[in-house]
Parts: sequence; structure tokens; C-alpha cells
Amino acid sequence: MPRVLLRITGDRDIFDDVVNAIHGVDRVERVEEIDDFMSDFRDDSSSQNLSDDMSSRTYTLEVEVPNEKVGERVREIAEETAGTREAAIEFIGPDESEI
Repeated sequence: MPRVLLRITGDRDIFDDVVNAIHGVDRVERVEEIDDFMSDFRDDSSSQNLSDDMSSRTYTLEVEVPNEKVGERVREIAEETAGTREAAIEFIGPDESEI
């Protein structure tokens, strides 16, 4: 079964809005938040003095769809919903899913 993996950087309300929007797409099989083990990782020393208690956070979502057509619709809805709330969204390809 095809799946769509995505990451959203923003606050929890934005993530929840994207999840709810995806639930509204016909024929979506499963929508599940998954742990992102890289969420606490900092990739450079320029961020070492920043607070860990920042308002935005990264959330990872896995969506199972019956076919690519529904997967494309999920991507469109997720991107539109995150964009209207000014959140960053990243779609994770199959070769990048070390989650």
C-alpha cells in the first residue's frame, strides 16, 4: 500500500489542522503521527545557544493511501493547509524514510 510521509514545522495547532484536513480526503486508509528521532538533533553549532523551548516544533506524519492518485491529493491538501498557516512542510521520499 502506498504511503505519504511528511514533516511539518510549526506549532501543534497547525499540525492538528493538517491531520484533520487529511482525514477529510476520501479513501485515505490510515493517518498516524510517528516519532521523529531527529527532532532534537541540531545540525550546527550556530544554534547551540538557542532555547529548546521554542514555539515551533517538527512533527512527522505517515498516511497510507490506496493509490498514487489519492496520495497526490493528500500532498495537495497538506501543502495547502500548512501554507495557509505559514508552516513549513517537507515531503519525505521513500529513500529518505529512516524514521
